[in-house]
Amino acid sequence: MPGNGAVTRSTLRQQIADALRDEVLAGRLQPGRAFTVKEIADQYGVSATPVREALVDLSAQGILEADQHRGFRVPEYSLDDYRGMIEARSLVTDSMFQALVDGRKPFADPEEPRTAKALAAVRRRGEEAQRASAAGDLTVLIGYDLRFWRELGALFGNPYLADFLNRLRVQSWVCAVQHLRRLPDLRGRLWSGHTELVDALARRDPAGARAIVAGYNAHALALIERLAAG
Repeated sequence: MPGNGAVTRSTLRQQIADALRDEVLAGRLQPGRAFTVKEIADQYGVSATPVREALVDLSAQGILEADQHRGFRVPEYSLDDYRGMIEARSLVTDSMFQALVDGRKPFADPEEPRTAKALAAVRRRGEEAQRASAAGDLTVLIGYDLRFWRELGALFGNPYLADFLNRLRVQSWVCAVQHLRRLPDLRGRLWSGHTELVDALARRDPAGARAIVAGYNAHALALIERLAAG
């Protein structure tokens, strides 16, 4: 059928993007690592087109950088880059939490069944993230943390803010993971206040939510600064 080729290519594009994204976030593709479309196509045994599309997608997300005429590479983010990401994240979450002050949906009535169900689902993601944090399992933590913030951001009804926050959080992890992977044991070193944040939002407590996020950002920045300093 005419559509089969397009579906297959789209599926390959997503599979390749997911695989490479996982490699970067796992720290197996180091900052500065460069590669070409042909190299990745040969590695996965596929044609160049879905690979090129996947790499373009990843560069749009800040996971890779396009290296003009040479291919793509893993970004080499600096400590100043990380500080900028943290600051930008704060601005975005502060804008979202303003919904609590204004009484806008979905938090006008946290007890409303649909809102309560959505908050409970996000809280479950937070519980998984906390367990991974306590266990020092960085790979699992990153997956649940990104999902937690993506689903939490979606609750505020502004897809542009939610998408921007997700991009910032992905970039933050790409930057942080190069330092965190050097630690032999991450147990007790990673932030795990996800459920406390959900509880503050459910109480419509913007000051509490901001304080939790500010504490998270300060903890993350201090940890990465110490690791970067050696």
